[in-house]
Amino acid sequence: MQKILIVEDDLSIQALLHDFLKDAGYNVTVAADGVEALAKYSEQAFDLVLLDIMLPKIDGYGVCEVIRQQSDVPIIMLTALDGEENQIKGLDLQADDYITKPFSMPVLLRKIAAVLRRSSKQNDTPQTMSYKDLTLDLDGYKVYVGDENVDLTPREFEILRELLIHKGRILTRQNFLQTLWKYEFFGEERIIDTHIKNLRKKLGAADYIETIRGVGYRIDKEDEKPIIY
Repeated sequence: MQKILIVEDDLSIQALLHDFLKDAGYNVTVAADGVEALAKYSEQAFDLVLLDIMLPKIDGYGVCEVIRQQSDVPIIMLTALDGEENQIKGLDLQADDYITKPFSMPVLLRKIAAVLRRSSKQNDTPQTMSYKDLTLDLDGYKVYVGDENVDLTPREFEILRELLIHKGRILTRQNFLQTLWKYEFFGEERIIDTHIKNLRKKLGAADYIETIRGVGYRIDKEDEKPIIY
């Protein structure tokens, strides 16, 4: 069942979209503001995001920009802003479609199906990243050590991916917070240390993460570049 994240602060519209898409056979999650949307997006993978623009805390443009730096998940913007400049801004941020309110539910459903079909064709061949005996399935958020699947949380996976993408570079805790959390983080940056500790424990003998005391972390114990297929 394909999963859709609805980001809409008008609770009546949110409920209408939720019920309509659920009845159409989709697995639906809702969020009422930009911060909640990004939090839920980080917790699980979605097949499509329906995104309002006029949102509290972080507007839809900001949410779209953050998601696009992490993923090519299809995004359809739903908004009352029908000006050409608003549409151009949304499309420049690589939204897949831009629908103005009021809109027809049957038309919306067909647009969702069309965008999902295009996305499915583009993603027929999953991307993987390999480093020594580690393999990261970038689409499925899976990690393998040899042939063994290692069960990581989405955040642990993203940290490992960032370290491999930037192999040889020291990544500070702030680097991770700004890249992966994106939105304002109200917490102790040492949470990164906890994620790294858990990651090392799960990787076991395959752990290549080096601690640079007082600075951050990196992967560069051997002069080997990660390979992305």
